[in-house]
Amino acid sequence: MNTELLKHEMAETIRRYHYKGWSPATSTNYSFKDDENQIWVSRSGVDKSIFSADDFIQIDAFGVPQGKYQDIKPSAETMIHVVLFRLFPECKVILHSHGPYPVLLSTKHKSYLKFEGYEVQKGFDGVTTHESEVLIPIFDNSQDMAYFEYELEYRKNELNNHAFVIRKHGTYAWGKSLFEAKRHLETLDYLAECEFLLNK
Repeated sequence: MNTELLKHEMAETIRRYHYKGWSPATSTNYSFKDDENQIWVSRSGVDKSIFSADDFIQIDAFGVPQGKYQDIKPSAETMIHVVLFRLFPECKVILHSHGPYPVLLSTKHKSYLKFEGYEVQKGFDGVTTHESEVLIPIFDNSQDMAYFEYELEYRKNELNNHAFVIRKHGTYAWGKSLFEAKRHLETLDYLAECEFLLNK
């Protein structure tokens, strides 16, 4: 896909998620990989209600801003994006949400969120029936990106539903396209809301 077009589509998605309440106080971060495998990540401290295509910056495989973007600060969680792109080469888009329901559920469970019997769980790529169990890993929150690099690599096999939750923080979801990444993120948020309301 054309890089500039994807920037605009990503920016529109980010603004829409802000109005859903998923990115309060400039929080959350987003990235994509273009056809040349160049990584673009959202810069830090931007009001997501006015996020624009110009708010993406180029980074290298180590999370360092490149070219004309060298003096612009990327998200503090840029390394999470870098690691996910490395672990899942087919991944093209990564979305991060602070939607409240996965965050609230993460306080009630230790290692993963479990969903079963919901029709919408088929929104996860590879899940073909509601008669299955879907597990979404939970990671403890940390400011240490080396911790996430280790944990994501160590628990890679648990990430088969293209999403995870950071306890009391938020959700990461990814896909081979913006459409797929959105589907994974929105599926998880819906399931978390159902479970939270059902068991509150």
